[in-house]
Amino acid sequence: MYIDKAADYVGQVQTINGWVYNSRSSGRVAFVLVRDGSGIMQCVVAKGDVEESTFEAVRHLTQESSISITGTIHAEERAPGGHEMHVQKIEVHQAAMDYPITPKEHGVDFLMSNRHLWLRSKRQWAIMRIRATIVKSIRDYLDDNGFLLMDAPILSANACEGSSTLFSTDYFGIPAYLSQSGQLYNEATAMAFGRVYCFGPAFRAEKSKTRRHLTEFWMVEPEMAYCNWSQNCDVQEEFVTYIVQQVLEKRREELAIIERDTSPLEKIATPFPRISYDEAVKLLQQAGSPIQWGDDFGGDEETLISNQFERPVFVCSYPKSFKAFYMKTNPANPQTVLCADLLAPEGYGEIIGGGQREDDYTLLLERVRAEGLAEADYQWYLDLRKYGSVPHSGFGLGVERTVAWICKLPHVRETVPFPRLLEKIYP
Repeated sequence: MYIDKAADYVGQVQTINGWVYNSRSSGRVAFVLVRDGSGIMQCVVAKGDVEESTFEAVRHLTQESSISITGTIHAEERAPGGHEMHVQKIEVHQAAMDYPITPKEHGVDFLMSNRHLWLRSKRQWAIMRIRATIVKSIRDYLDDNGFLLMDAPILSANACEGSSTLFSTDYFGIPAYLSQSGQLYNEATAMAFGRVYCFGPAFRAEKSKTRRHLTEFWMVEPEMAYCNWSQNCDVQEEFVTYIVQQVLEKRREELAIIERDTSPLEKIATPFPRISYDEAVKLLQQAGSPIQWGDDFGGDEETLISNQFERPVFVCSYPKSFKAFYMKTNPANPQTVLCADLLAPEGYGEIIGGGQREDDYTLLLERVRAEGLAEADYQWYLDLRKYGSVPHSGFGLGVERTVAWICKLPHVRETVPFPRLLEKIYP
C-alpha cells in the first residue's frame, strides 16, 4: 500500500515499504513515522501485539532505516494524513547509521552539499510535489488549448539572446552552445503547426549570484502564429491563473507543510494589470529609485513594481536598446518594442518574458546586422520571414521562479531537485 491511498484500506492489513522518518517509545508503546515517498504514516507498535524481538527492534530503529512494516490501517484524525497503522510485523532491510541531517538546525551550505539527502525532508518533499503539479498543469493547459509539444535542440550553433551568456562546447571540431532558449526553433515549428511549445532545460552562463538565478533551469516556451503581443498576454494570464488554481486544488497539504499563506494565491484571477515601461519608470521614481528612462530593471526594481499589485502585472513596451534583436518594433514608439514581462506579486519579479516577433525579412536582417551577429548562422531563421511570414508571438515561463513564487521561497535553490548555481555543481 502507498501511504497516500490509506483511506482506501481502512480496516485491512497492509504493508508499507519505506524509511523511518522519526520514532519514539514510551514504556509499552512505540510510535514510528514511516515515509514512502507518497506521504508519512504514524505506525503504532504495542508491546503485547508483537513478538518481544520485534518490539525491541522497533525501539532501536534509527532515522532513515529502510523497513517494510505490516499492520491494520485505522482512521485517526490526530495522526499525520488522518490514518495510522497498528503494527503486527516489521522487517528491517538496512539500519542506517549516523544519518547527517538531524532535526537540529543546519546551515544552507551543509544542506546543499547534502542535497541528495535533504530531499528526504518534509519541507523539500512538499516543495517537489508542488513543483510536479506546476509542471503537470503547464502541460495540461497547453495540451488542452491547441498547443503541440515540439522538442527544441539543447545543442545550438548560435545564440538566442547574446553570446556572452552561453556555455560553449566542441561539436566535432566546430563550436556549439548549450541552449539559452528554444524560441527560435519554436518560431519555425509554429509556422508548421500554428501553436506549439517546447519544454526543457535551458542554460545561462551569466555570473549571477542572486536568489532568482540558476545556471541550469527549466523553461516552457509557447509560440503562436497569427498572434499579436496583446493576445499573447491574454494567453499568459489564463495560463498562470490555471497553474495557481491547480496547485490550490491539489496541493493543500503540501502548502500547509511549508506554511504558505494561500490567501494571496487565491486572489489570482484574470485580467492582470498592464502598465507600460514608461509608467513603471515613473512608479519607481516616485518610490525613490534613481532609475532613468532607458535603464533595464533588475531584481530590486521588479520587486518594487510587483509589490504595488496583488496580482501578477505586465510591464509592456521596453526600450529596444536592451531587448533581443528579434522583437518587433513598436509602431507607436520606435524606441520601444512590442514585448511584456510578467512580474509575480509578493516581490517575486519576472516569471515570464515574451512579446511579438519581427516578421518582416528586411527589418529582421537589419537587426541581425546591427547586433553584429553572423548572418550565415541565422539564415534559416531569416528564411521564416521569406516563406509565408505572419504576425507571431510567444513567451517563456521559468519553472523555478514560478515554484519560488507559489511556494513563497526565499531562494530558487529549493525549487529544483539538484540546483546548479554559480559556485555549486555538487552533488
